[in-house]
Amino acid sequence: MFNITKFIVSDLIKNWILILYTGFLLLATMGFFLLEGQGDKAILGILNLTLLLIPMITVIFSTIYYYNMYEFMVLLMAQPLKRSRIIGSIYLGLLVSFGLAIVAGLGLPLWLMHPGGISLVLIGVALLLTVIFIGLALFVAVWVRDKARGMGLALFLWVYFVLIFDGVVLLMMYNFSDYPIGKVVLFITFLNPVDLGRIMVLMQTEAAALMGYSGAIFRQFFSEWWGLIASLLIMLVWALVPAGFSFRMFRVKDL
Repeated sequence: MFNITKFIVSDLIKNWILILYTGFLLLATMGFFLLEGQGDKAILGILNLTLLLIPMITVIFSTIYYYNMYEFMVLLMAQPLKRSRIIGSIYLGLLVSFGLAIVAGLGLPLWLMHPGGISLVLIGVALLLTVIFIGLALFVAVWVRDKARGMGLALFLWVYFVLIFDGVVLLMMYNFSDYPIGKVVLFITFLNPVDLGRIMVLMQTEAAALMGYSGAIFRQFFSEWWGLIASLLIMLVWALVPAGFSFRMFRVKDL
């Protein structure tokens, strides 16, 4: 398994898309600090970029990579290897490669230019979103055999989590603004890892004061250590469930 993972990682780190992805994150992170001048403003800009770019690149690239590895996987299944090891090697290879890109492109400049707890939270959120959307990409790719349909579904998941979900929540808050729905919105947020990651970072900045009543509910929950741990556990559930389903489907799927 580790030999296959090593081969995949060595192949991915030389991929020009992953190199451009790392370079863009590095330049953008440094650019925000140089242009904004203030740490919190730069963090907010990097957060918005992270929540938009990382899920998109991760889910699209991982889905395409799985489909492009189809013949290689068929060849591996002709060997005395368990299917769980094959899909596990692909998952681990993608995870290590994207993790290195996040650490090099986002983590190092962020920590050098603004060391502190908020930087650690932002780096952790970026890594967790990477793990989550790799799992979602593999789930879609294993479930849908057709490449075009699989890519369409992967793109829809990105649009849903980044755009559609927020629109639905805003519509609900507008229609039920006369009712105390702050706690309801809090629990609905758990259904979207992107929003959950955003709030985890925002609650560490002064921007949380601009979120009104809901912001007060979020601050009350997320500012305590147990709130961050609960949020982390929910993010880990989001990371494990899609990956677990993709592993299970791959073991029984007729390729």
